[in-house]
Amino acid sequence: MEIEQDFEKTAMRVSTVSIIANFVLTVFKLIAGVVAHSGAMISDAIHSASDVFSTIVVIIGIRISRRASDKDHPYGHERLECVAAIVLATILAATGLGIGASALRQIAGGNTEALVVPGVLALVAALVSILVKEAMYQYTKVCAKRIDSSALMADAWHHRSDALSSVGALVGIAGARLGFPILDPAASLVICFFIEKAAYDIFMDAVDKMVDKACDEQVERELEQCALSQEGVLGVDLLHTRVFGNKIYVDIEICADGDNTLRCAHGIAEGVHDSIEKNFPKVKHIMVHVNPVDVHGNG
Repeated sequence: MEIEQDFEKTAMRVSTVSIIANFVLTVFKLIAGVVAHSGAMISDAIHSASDVFSTIVVIIGIRISRRASDKDHPYGHERLECVAAIVLATILAATGLGIGASALRQIAGGNTEALVVPGVLALVAALVSILVKEAMYQYTKVCAKRIDSSALMADAWHHRSDALSSVGALVGIAGARLGFPILDPAASLVICFFIEKAAYDIFMDAVDKMVDKACDEQVERELEQCALSQEGVLGVDLLHTRVFGNKIYVDIEICADGDNTLRCAHGIAEGVHDSIEKNFPKVKHIMVHVNPVDVHGNG
């Protein structure tokens, strides 16, 4: 229960900070874009505004995923956080494609003389945006790793995509002021690639958590060693794991002396169950089956 409360508390705190920061940045960049006559900065402001929507999606996804089990969902709602991550990955991919398409149109058009040279305020806004969004990315990423939240990690990468977008805006604005406006769309194409790569990674991570993918081999080895270290366990015949949202489900078959009483075998299984639950906080459900072994050679 304490872990669940820490998860939601951390996620809500990070999301609140994200919404406030993005709202302030959106207003600042929009004003700077209009005053300094920078189309790139106005586009960047729209990108920041989309981050507010993305964070709201994260909040909804995390709140729903924290709901307790019920009759219709006896295994809980953790996978709904993965749905939120997939939605964010889709938004991120669409944002990247929009940036890439706009850049290609500008390059194909070739009419760079018609572009208005932006003012210094647009450069300042781009620099401020890069610093703030990179800081938000680092902060959100650290918190997402600590509570193992795929939705929060997706939001972190959305911050990074905004920072990269501002880098493109900075290069484009600086290039336009130096007489090389073609640098703006060229930089945007590079940014598009990084954004699409981040969206793909987020999407695949969420999908893996929704299709009962097994834990990595290291975790399974540690689970097996934990079971073998319990008194009365003579071996492990089978170990299956599956990732469910940010939780782990474990099915394990252990060997015990076939001459033990049912009460004794049950006690051994309980020992394995309690030890794994204590040492692996992410494990939500464990099913332990006991196989009898003839250790005395009786038949």
